[in-house]
Amino acid sequence: MTRKPSEQEDEYFARLEFERQKQIEEEKQHHLAKKERQHLKNLHYMHCPKCGMQLVEIDYRNLKVDKCTECDGVWLDAGELEAVAQLDKPGMTKFFSVFRK
Repeated sequence: MTRKPSEQEDEYFARLEFERQKQIEEEKQHHLAKKERQHLKNLHYMHCPKCGMQLVEIDYRNLKVDKCTECDGVWLDAGELEAVAQLDKPGMTKFFSVFRK
């Protein structure tokens, strides 16, 4: 003898199916967003934010500072400004002399 599911059971399983489909769609969207972020990173990595030309990494006292090959802009990554600020006066003078034309 087969038993017909009640209306509440039908609603319950419909809700479960909806949540499953929703989760799958959210994962697809997350994956696409991750892919898009990676694509943008590949396009912009080590390019000057001002003019778009190539950046060269200069290593000075364990600070890796990025300098543009075109506009001579100097770019610091997270935490590097604090490291520069902690240099002593002669060290800071030498640091800035590296980037003068």
